[in-house]
Amino acid sequence: MPYFCGIDIGAAAAKLVIIDEGGRTVAQALRRSGVDYADAAERCLAEALSAAGLARHEVAGSVSTGYGRDNVPWAGATRTEIACHGKGAWFHFRRAMTVIDIGAQDSKVIHLDAGGYRTGFKMNRKCAAGTGAFLEEIALRLDLPVSALNGLAERSTKEITLGSFCTVFTATEILARIRAGEKVEDIARGAFRSVVKRIQEMDTVDGTLVMTGGVVAYNPLLVALVEETLGCKALVPPQPQHVGALGAALAAMEAAQGGKQPC
Repeated sequence: MPYFCGIDIGAAAAKLVIIDEGGRTVAQALRRSGVDYADAAERCLAEALSAAGLARHEVAGSVSTGYGRDNVPWAGATRTEIACHGKGAWFHFRRAMTVIDIGAQDSKVIHLDAGGYRTGFKMNRKCAAGTGAFLEEIALRLDLPVSALNGLAERSTKEITLGSFCTVFTATEILARIRAGEKVEDIARGAFRSVVKRIQEMDTVDGTLVMTGGVVAYNPLLVALVEETLGCKALVPPQPQHVGALGAALAAMEAAQGGKQPC
């Protein structure tokens, strides 16, 4: 049985998925991207192959995507993040949808029709606002690990409005809020609201709303706030942080099998 590999090298994390010829995930890996993307990719591959009990020659095709996709020596091809995240999301929910992917460095809004073909997209690249980097900066200002923000924000009892367009200005604004005696949990919730506002301003939602990415994986409150703000239910696929890598693996499989595919 042939196997196929997809790797998504993001600014913060490298995610890898190995699938069989039926598209079923047989192994996956996750680690920090660090400063050596090629090394991170190699370590992810070794980990996943070991977990699946596979040899490297059993992987019939591989595709890389993400910020560091050009730094994976063993990848047979590269694909854009937009294509791979759309493909991975449509694999789970085969219907017309809008995919909101929130990553460490950028956020994406991807529109797919009922056949899984992309009809449009928007991408936030000019500022960290609305991304995981924004939340990391907020956590730094609050002297907290970023993993603590969701739990804190869930305990908030007061709505605080923070800026959504500039991470630097918002970080300065937080210092003023601290001096004014605002509770840390209320500031944390305000930070999540800020991310949601930025996403909302990027584009509209058509069809089913699907949310993916590492920020979504670790911050369920963010999903709830998006649902509340947009007035619709959000579907979150299994392993939302690996959706791009899954899409890359599916692209590798489809290239081997031939024929035009969605996304």
